[in-house]
Amino acid sequence: LCVCVRVYMSVSMSVLQDWEVRYHRDSPLTPRHDVNAPDLYIPSMAFITYILLAGMALGIQQRFSPEVLGVCASSALVWVVLEVLVLLLCLYLVTVHSDLSTFDLLAYSGYKYVCMILSLLSGLVFGSDGYYVALSWTSCALMFFIVRSLRMKILSSVSTESMGGHNHRNRLRMYITVATAAFQPVIIYWLTHHLIR
Repeated sequence: LCVCVRVYMSVSMSVLQDWEVRYHRDSPLTPRHDVNAPDLYIPSMAFITYILLAGMALGIQQRFSPEVLGVCASSALVWVVLEVLVLLLCLYLVTVHSDLSTFDLLAYSGYKYVCMILSLLSGLVFGSDGYYVALSWTSCALMFFIVRSLRMKILSSVSTESMGGHNHRNRLRMYITVATAAFQPVIIYWLTHHLIR
């Protein structure tokens, strides 16, 4: 049930009231007990499913080879690692003090694979028009999900700091959040457009 709720949250512009991670004795609850807690289960399963679906799409088009499948897997992995490293560097440079770990950032950036799967499936079933419609919808939904989720984590330290003199830093934090969300559709398109014909 938690997996279904999390996937629904990432591909629909859900109007949940509570986006904050719940805590118990100064430690966040596990994803099993809190749907807002980042987990790596869905992104890792979606990554594997994306690779298998890319192989199927290439096989349908008579372009499959094991080397191409390896290139799809390695490029998707490199993009997600590069994205997380850049985000960590930006958070360090803006001096964000939050409880975001590297695994949390990896989980949030890995939700793009769910959108990639839905876009690819739509492209395989409905052609390129279905691909672009699904890409548009899932990209908007993922950007909404990322902004809502990361905003709670990145901007949560704003309330603990004094407000005087920190407007520039707060604005930079918001720019980082929006830039992270806006970069997701670019990566989704880059990793999936060549699989649809």
